[in-house]
Amino acid sequence: MSRNSIKIHTPAGKRWLEKATAEAAAPKATAAAPATKVKAGKPAPSGAGEVRIIGGQWRRTRLPVAQHPGLRPTPDRVRETLFNWLGQDLTGWHCLDAFAGTGALGFEAASRGATNVLMNEQDATLVLQLQRLRERLDAQSVRVLRGDGIGCLRQVAPGTLDLVLIDPPFDHADLFEPALKAAAQAVSATGYVYLEAPQAWTEEQLAEAGGLQLFRHLKAGAVHAHLLRKAPQDE
Repeated sequence: MSRNSIKIHTPAGKRWLEKATAEAAAPKATAAAPATKVKAGKPAPSGAGEVRIIGGQWRRTRLPVAQHPGLRPTPDRVRETLFNWLGQDLTGWHCLDAFAGTGALGFEAASRGATNVLMNEQDATLVLQLQRLRERLDAQSVRVLRGDGIGCLRQVAPGTLDLVLIDPPFDHADLFEPALKAAAQAVSATGYVYLEAPQAWTEEQLAEAGGLQLFRHLKAGAVHAHLLRKAPQDE
């Protein structure tokens, strides 16, 4: 008997209808499974989103953050605390962000009046994003450079910077000490070095890394924020 001749109000027709309904539903359930997996996997890539400039002329401006392995923008709370330590107004300051990444630290400094902010970044994709953000903000005080962070610091004339920002990728432990030594040479006697690291640096470690000393420290989650200054020279 063909399906067209079955009467659905009869017992045989009801059995056929139940079977046909189950068969029709089965493929839909199978097709839906991959979509569920894709949706669940969307949050997995790290680094995607945005950061917010905390203060200054671009206050509350949101900056996009690219999806990029290891990219870790400095948290809002940490940046707010850092610039409270520095006194909010950076008018006339000369700054260098040696491992710029998202540019959150460097653009924050420029927003607060820094005369010159050099952002150095090695990754070409991130450099392009920094250049686009500079154009979007019309940040005349900002220069974007592609290169090695430590090499950039070593090229700076000694004692000419008011603020050096050091926030290397946390999985590159070999960058921290040479970056600090180079920063200690580049910063002025009254300037500051900001270090963001996965662990706290001791006074002994800082002294060995260019004769720096701890001025302020903050732990926020997995981040240790250090504000450093040059140790006084013995007369």
